Amino acid sequence: MKTAYSVLEKNSFRTFILFFSYFALFFIFSLVLKILINEDYVFIFVLLFAVIYSFFSLALGTKISLYLFGAKEIKKEDMPEIYNLVENVSIIAGLPKTPKVYIIDTNEMNAFAMGTHYSNYLVALTTGLIKKLDKKELEAVIAHEIAHIKNKDTRLMTIAIFLGGVLSIAAEIFLRASGKVSSSSRKGGSIATILFLAGILFIILSPIFATLIQLAISRKREFMADATSALLTRNPLALASALEKISKSSQEFFDDYPNYASIFIFNPFEKKKSLLSKIKNVFSTHPPVEERIKILREMVI
Repeated sequence: MKTAYSVLEKNSFRTFILFFSYFALFFIFSLVLKILINEDYVFIFVLLFAVIYSFFSLALGTKISLYLFGAKEIKKEDMPEIYNLVENVSIIAGLPKTPKVYIIDTNEMNAFAMGTHYSNYLVALTTGLIKKLDKKELEAVIAHEIAHIKNKDTRLMTIAIFLGGVLSIAAEIFLRASGKVSSSSRKGGSIATILFLAGILFIILSPIFATLIQLAISRKREFMADATSALLTRNPLALASALEKISKSSQEFFDDYPNYASIFIFNPFEKKKSLLSKIKNVFSTHPPVEERIKILREMVI
């Protein structure tokens, strides 16, 4: 029988291995680019581009996301009961500052946390979630999102997403210019040609590998956030009940935001029945909700 601590320890180690693989992939990608183009500046360019890209992602990413969802910040006097729940769980979790609280006006049920530092951490809840969950269930969902902040998941996934974006953009730039590089790279004979083609294949596949690693990290962090929520509330059954209710919500409000699936407590596209959706769910950002509910119901605190 699993305990909350065993779930945390197991998935924490796996996340470390996955994240190390992420940086190894990024380093090999830059090195292959340098070898193929045979210019020292390439490695420096990729690193410089990564720094600039990450700066704009961190500075504007959260604001853009909140604008897209029409999320509105609330103060303690606006919704004291909700704010107090976030504040109380934050204190229990040992956070030095209560995250900002945002409300998304939709009847669908979902929630997410975002941010990279205590100055900009936030928890967002839909009005449907607030209306349809009882207090214990809502507290468990909030604890799940606070867990993402406590476990540094929002920061971790921001870095993972940004690295994936850098790889994708750098790969596209290289492939557009590969025609000029290929002629000079093939002058060395058949071995040079094979190595060049192998390098091209690696460049093409790198963004795919990065995405798979990112998804695997996200799935492990969801298990960890569930376990941390159970520890903070001492009530794993409340989160299990909340996830069951959330999974039955239509989630149509989020159909236009597939790139944001990884930040929600429940993947809005998990319940889609189309063939395309089923294929996408193989590479889902979340473990199956049935598995999460099963672990929570069997969990010993």
